[in-house]
Amino acid sequence: MSLWLNGGVPAPEVAVRAGHGVDVLLRVYAKSIDGQETIVNKRIEDALAA
Repeated sequence: MSLWLNGGVPAPEVAVRAGHGVDVLLRVYAKSIDGQETIVNKRIEDALAA
């Protein structure tokens, strides 16, 4: 799941495939997606520029 999340698969899709709710998924895997602030900021900037 952490590989998928880090690969950019949306959390709701990962949750469905894992058989979890999004809240459980993010609580369990939050540490594995930590430290991506630069990547996330770039995605936000790109989305706002579109």
